Amino acid sequence: MAEFGENKRTVGPPVAGWKAASGGAGTRLETHRGEPVSNGNCSVPDTVKRVQNESSCESPAWESAGPDSASKTIPRRSSLIKDGSRAGRDRKKTVSFSSSLSEKKISSAADCIHSMVEGSELKKIRTNSRVYQRYYLLDTGLQALCWEPSKKESDKARISLDSIREVRTGRNTETFRTSGVYEQISEDCAFSIIYGEMYESLDLVANSAEVANIWVTGLRYLMQYGKHALDMLASSQDSLRLVWLEQLFSSAADSDGQEDMEEGIHLQSAVKLILTVNPGVSSSKVENRFKELQRLREKMCGLAIDNGSEIKEHVETKRLMGKNVSVTKQEFIEVFHDFCTRPEIYFLLVQFSSNKEFLDTKDVMRFLEAEQGMAQVSEETSLKLIQSHEPSEEGRQQGYLSLDGFTSYLTSAECQLIDGEHDTVCQDMTQPLSHYYINSSHNTYLIEDQFRGPSDISGYIRALRMGCRCVEVDVWDGPDEEPVVCTGHTLSPPLILRCVLEAIGKFAFVASEYPLIVCIENHCSLQQQRVMWQHFMRIFGDRLYIDPPDKGAPYLPSPHDLRHRILLKGKKLGPGPDGQDGEVSEEDEGAEMCQRMKAANSVGAASGGNEKEATQKNVPLTPDTQSNPLPLPPKRFQLLKELSDLVTLCHSISFIDFSTSSQSQKPWELCSFHESLAVHLAGESPGDFVNHNKHFLSRVHPSPMRIDSSNMNPQDLWKCGCQIVSMNFQTAGLMMDLNTAWFRQNGSCGYVLRPAIMRQEVSYFSADTRDTVPGVSPQLLHVKVISGQNLPKPRGSGVKGDVVDPYVYVEIHGIPADCTERRTRTVIQNGDNPIFDESFEFQINLPELAMVRFVVLDDEFIGDEFIGQFTIPLECLQPGYRHVPLQSLTGEDLTHAKLFVHVALTNRRGGGKPHKRGLSVRKARKGRDYPALRDLGVRSVDEVFKMAAPLLREATDLKENMQHSVAVFRELCGVSAVANLMQCVLALGSRVSGPDGAPLLLFDLRDHYPSLEPQGPLPDVLRRVVSTYEMMVQASRAVIELSDGIFDRILHVQTMAMEFHEKLQSLAAKEGLKGRKISRALESFSWNITILKGQADLLKHAKAEVQENMKQVHDAALTGNLTKESMGVRRVRSRRGQDDKSNTSSQAPSV
Repeated sequence: MAEFGENKRTVGPPVAGWKAASGGAGTRLETHRGEPVSNGNCSVPDTVKRVQNESSCESPAWESAGPDSASKTIPRRSSLIKDGSRAGRDRKKTVSFSSSLSEKKISSAADCIHSMVEGSELKKIRTNSRVYQRYYLLDTGLQALCWEPSKKESDKARISLDSIREVRTGRNTETFRTSGVYEQISEDCAFSIIYGEMYESLDLVANSAEVANIWVTGLRYLMQYGKHALDMLASSQDSLRLVWLEQLFSSAADSDGQEDMEEGIHLQSAVKLILTVNPGVSSSKVENRFKELQRLREKMCGLAIDNGSEIKEHVETKRLMGKNVSVTKQEFIEVFHDFCTRPEIYFLLVQFSSNKEFLDTKDVMRFLEAEQGMAQVSEETSLKLIQSHEPSEEGRQQGYLSLDGFTSYLTSAECQLIDGEHDTVCQDMTQPLSHYYINSSHNTYLIEDQFRGPSDISGYIRALRMGCRCVEVDVWDGPDEEPVVCTGHTLSPPLILRCVLEAIGKFAFVASEYPLIVCIENHCSLQQQRVMWQHFMRIFGDRLYIDPPDKGAPYLPSPHDLRHRILLKGKKLGPGPDGQDGEVSEEDEGAEMCQRMKAANSVGAASGGNEKEATQKNVPLTPDTQSNPLPLPPKRFQLLKELSDLVTLCHSISFIDFSTSSQSQKPWELCSFHESLAVHLAGESPGDFVNHNKHFLSRVHPSPMRIDSSNMNPQDLWKCGCQIVSMNFQTAGLMMDLNTAWFRQNGSCGYVLRPAIMRQEVSYFSADTRDTVPGVSPQLLHVKVISGQNLPKPRGSGVKGDVVDPYVYVEIHGIPADCTERRTRTVIQNGDNPIFDESFEFQINLPELAMVRFVVLDDEFIGDEFIGQFTIPLECLQPGYRHVPLQSLTGEDLTHAKLFVHVALTNRRGGGKPHKRGLSVRKARKGRDYPALRDLGVRSVDEVFKMAAPLLREATDLKENMQHSVAVFRELCGVSAVANLMQCVLALGSRVSGPDGAPLLLFDLRDHYPSLEPQGPLPDVLRRVVSTYEMMVQASRAVIELSDGIFDRILHVQTMAMEFHEKLQSLAAKEGLKGRKISRALESFSWNITILKGQADLLKHAKAEVQENMKQVHDAALTGNLTKESMGVRRVRSRRGQDDKSNTSSQAPSV
């Protein structure tokens, strides 16, 4: 979790004696009673110790581990998940225990302090990379932190709590950063205690994130309240939560007609109250918990303590099972704490509250701005949020957000992972049709496999409702002169064409107003073609687009221009006598499937198999059948002239090669690619494929051997720019998850604007790149998987009853350089609220084509079972603390099943989207790489590009000097790499107080660049902060003042170079270049132009980043009361997620 590191803004007294709960009564690892809270592996067999060590936050063998011992990336799994199983993946089976090592879960500061008095085993990190395991505890007087064993004398192996200046989370001290075991330490398990006049640090690593949170929370409370903290906490019984729960209980008692509230309320009434707050918990679990408490209390009262009480106990049990069982107020409050308190949210609340058990309006405002990335936040905004989510009337009146209100907010739609902006169309829809990915269906009429499965009109209805914009209709002669829709040469039953077209016409624009492409595979006689033409004209009517294309236009019309229009894709007659039918080649995917089926069947029969076994395979049986059979010669058939005239913008032609297409293909002509051919071209000529798709539409259909209707990976073709990748919508799994999620980013309208680098006339992009993309700045994505809620058992799984052992995969899908996955450890026997607390970092080289997928699985020795997943494009992520709604294998929402995560990413601008703010998470570079331009071998052009070399170096230095200075300042502020400058300044405010409580540093906000001024003598550490801040301001000022000039000069060189574009081939020929050398010269020219465009854009973004940084410093200084009182400054709103329309000063001109 991103921390502020404050000792003045810790939480105040929560409810004393809160029972910890993680949302349910899941079974937990038993610990030895009476032992310290963190010693989950004491007095247990060695094998259990070993397994626990494997699941803990650190490497199991630090002392001997080298830099290569860090965990390695797990190999990627198969792309097809049809049954939800991950069986067969090539990795070692792992088993681990819940991250919660304590018998009693934590939900209050009092719990934390009691746990610290008992003590914990923590690892101490030293500057020499040595790791010491020590037992740390608070002394009984709550005045000092002690540890043992130690070579030091007992009075020296202690730190007085009065001397502690700060408790810092994460690996954010010099000792951590320079340690040789840095990479092996979990960010979530590390914390540091800064103490003494010299700001010394005690750097510790806990066995779990929960134990680290216990120590951080407890120490911050003790710093605030001193040795009387427990007395103060124990006396605080009038909390918002208790008052609210008493009111709930009283209202329920009135509803039940209870005159005396001491008699309690009905059991079912109590269960309903719990379910209103936590609807995901099982009512039977809540009911059983109440009954357990009642039996326990009655036994304690002596109702069933003697050996002869079995009959009496049985009678009592039967009474408890009746409908008239009553629940006392104490029992209700205890069970409410069990099922409705989430410790991970409590620990989050205490980071932002100011000496109290709730968040006030300023705390909420700070949380929304610094963590959630919200813009234009005021105290009025915070108060509105409190009024919406705070359950207690007292809290709403006073403007306080309690733990329950905070939980309500974090689980609401306001905190969903996907940015609400993407619920509607948010991209530019006025670009040419070829510039968009188009949601497409294959053999839409089939609802199971390709050979024997049934056909149904529901396939079209479902696809169109899902935003599909390209459907397929294979038309054959039918009985009674009525054409039918089916796959030829198969056993699938036909549908009447008229019914299919009526369904398409009815649902064509239900989910999207943008054009629908109907792919016609025509196998009909002229007579039935005329019937087909009549159906098209009658059913589609004016919506059918039949205007001839503009012969002089270099591109197709835009989706905006074609709204509510239906385009037919099919064969078209060539030039000839007007009014005459003609002959064209036939498209027949079914014939190729039939041919491959026969080849597979013949091999299967020769090897003793049968036809059924062979047809169920989606891959050839032997190497002999892996080679493609000889392609069938294309058949020719007579095409009706009237039907040909209906095809205008999507004229289907055969693909020969890229050279032929570039010379003769027209923008309205479309090539269909077999999956195998498309993948081959993507591997052999990725750059040519991308360039081809800048001007022309490409449709890719699945391999005929996918008889089971499995799906290809659409991103293998999207990365080449292929617009229409046809998917079998009836087959659930990873591939359809990717397809559905991808088109969700533009309001599910069926069209997504391709990355700019794939649309620009002159640009270089290779689809198979395994490195950074030229002209594109890589981003770092930080994902912390915190917890899960209400995870159901896998469908069809009955081996373990209702028990699940969940773990989470975080997968990145995109270009090859970005594809990777990481997994959490397994939490044993807890599906109600498993705590993972694990962080991962991913470098994304082409963000516009990347997707993030969360997969939750049940850990089983015999094939792990699928629980749920959620897939989202990187463009749609909202930063901050978010809940991820899980979906089933078939795409339905799993009610109340969620993951709780924290996400941070860099600032960026996406295709067709306005600027959106994320969290700055840049890494300091070990070396400085300057963009390299390539020589073309054409002297006149090379001379122009050489003019840009010093400009590119200067631009790179400007950007990286600024970014490096920010990174150094962030480190000195003691915050993690995911923190922005607002969080840095707020964290700094917690440690600048002098002996008299007055701040030693204040910001002067009168200048556009806030200055940091000492208010007296400073210790060395604060002097370093001031000097580093001044360096950051100096580097930022350089970006603002110099970027415009460099930007203009780079664009000038680019303009000069583009003057050679049209005549580049002739210039290369004059220089004596031939064949492949000319192709290389053209490629190098595109590379150089891409570099110039990319660096100019990055320079512009760097200037915007500086302006945002200075505004964050300004706002944080005001929020943290770190400004001079007499200046009369006003709050400046940071520009996040919208264009900055304020007047820009002369010191910060717009680029």
